[in-house]
Amino acid sequence: MHMSDALLSAETAATFWLLSAGAVAVALRRTTHLPSSTIPMGSVLGAFLFAAQMINFAIPGTGSSGHLTGGMLLAILIGPYQALLAIGAVLTIQALFFADGGLLALGANLFNMGVIPCLIVYPLLFQPLAGTQPQPGKQLRVITFLTALLALLLGALAVVLETWFSGLTALPLNTFLWSMGSIHLAIGVVEGIVTMTIVELLLQARPQWSLAPETPSTPAWGKIPTRLAVAALLLATLLSWFASSDPDGLEWSVSRSTSQHETPTTASPLHHMAANLQSHLAPMPDYAFPTDPNNPPEDKEKQWGSPDPATSLAGVVGGLLTLVLLWSLFRLLQHKTTDKHP
Repeated sequence: MHMSDALLSAETAATFWLLSAGAVAVALRRTTHLPSSTIPMGSVLGAFLFAAQMINFAIPGTGSSGHLTGGMLLAILIGPYQALLAIGAVLTIQALFFADGGLLALGANLFNMGVIPCLIVYPLLFQPLAGTQPQPGKQLRVITFLTALLALLLGALAVVLETWFSGLTALPLNTFLWSMGSIHLAIGVVEGIVTMTIVELLLQARPQWSLAPETPSTPAWGKIPTRLAVAALLLATLLSWFASSDPDGLEWSVSRSTSQHETPTTASPLHHMAANLQSHLAPMPDYAFPTDPNNPPEDKEKQWGSPDPATSLAGVVGGLLTLVLLWSLFRLLQHKTTDKHP
């Protein structure tokens, strides 16, 4: 569901940059009150999400694919503010280092995949329904599944509205809305199942877990961050070879809605500047080794499951960058709190 710059006008992109920046500012302020025991889990979950988003799963019978967005998963496990910062780190590294998602669209992408689940669905629906001391069981599974599904569908709706308000493409609103809604309903079912399963497993492993991680009595996660780090490494290095090559839900919806979905000729100078900047910054565009544009390699179809060193390297590098960035950020915020309250 990563939007490209071609879908957004400069005005719409700037609006969502401001909205997301404001949300991040709130999250930064609120994260300073978290205990240091939450830092390893928050950092590792960011790396885990980066690796998980590299694995697109096929949607049978559609020719499309999807990937975990993880907004509700992280909000439930580490709280909405730390989760928003983690998702922001993942999206920023994806855009800067791998040209996945546009630079102008970064604010909109963070709003759709971070702000909506973390600051809207989680506090307004999940937390009131689940309570602060949830117990494993059918009720929690249903709440987790439905809120994760809803968050993804709201994000897909936001993509449609942002594209429509921008007016840069010839995408018919009704057709685009139907395509995005139907395919992301299927993707959301997988998102809901994955979120529900992970939350249930971790709650069973940590029964004293609270949905209010900012409380000083919150216990450490023990060995769970280490196990998640190992899982992230496996996702990045091995399971990424089995990712579907089908277009993701957004690309699939655009192609079904109209054939006129290329970068518009009316792109603003800001679009061109962002595209040039991203092409120079990203060392591994599309999670692959860079190629010489004057001497492109032969176009060979990648076999599903075949070893891909470039993908593995991109996954490890991206995961480590996410881990280091979040660990450093959370430590810095903790030091600021310590300085203010000796």
